[in-house]
Amino acid sequence: MPKIKPFEDNTQDYENWFSENPFVYQSEIQAVKHLLPQNGEGVEIGVGSGKFAGPLGIKHGVEPSGKMRDIARNAGIDAVEGVAEDLPYEHSRFDFALMVTTICFLDDIEKSFFEVHRILKEGGAFIIGLIDRESMIGRMYQRYKNENVFYKIATFYSIDEVLKILEKTGFHGFEFTQTIFKKLTDIKNIEPVKKGCGEGSFVVVKALK
Repeated sequence: MPKIKPFEDNTQDYENWFSENPFVYQSEIQAVKHLLPQNGEGVEIGVGSGKFAGPLGIKHGVEPSGKMRDIARNAGIDAVEGVAEDLPYEHSRFDFALMVTTICFLDDIEKSFFEVHRILKEGGAFIIGLIDRESMIGRMYQRYKNENVFYKIATFYSIDEVLKILEKTGFHGFEFTQTIFKKLTDIKNIEPVKKGCGEGSFVVVKALK
């Protein structure tokens, strides 16, 4: 079953986080943008309300939450109902696919990655933005996860775990960017984006089909 209840019941709280943490949000967008293909047709899986797809110019999205999907549609995104484990697209449809802070809510991460592989064209890119479980923010989220309406149902992953699943599902050619090097409350400006991983709490992984 898709984990949509917190997003259906707390839609405004989700939206408020972005306005309350503008520099964190913009830092994450910049980290994704560094690895996002500049051309071709893309889709965001777990598009939510379109907070990433919109600024990044992605026109297609998949989202199981009806309330989130409606907001994304109002923002001009072709958001369709669906889950990552059973994507509503034909084989080899897209040039790239994006997931941002989505893998922690998947019911079956391996099946989802196989589905992404299926809908990508040969040579297509899969871009994943996540909070590294082994990072400062990742450890904090785990420590207090039962106090957060969204993260209490989340499963956090390390970068090594994600890479192993990507390899198992047919991906290769990995690249990384990272950002968020401080506590969220200490971020008063857009954080730098660095290549690699292991320092920043927010990591972007790019993999090729």
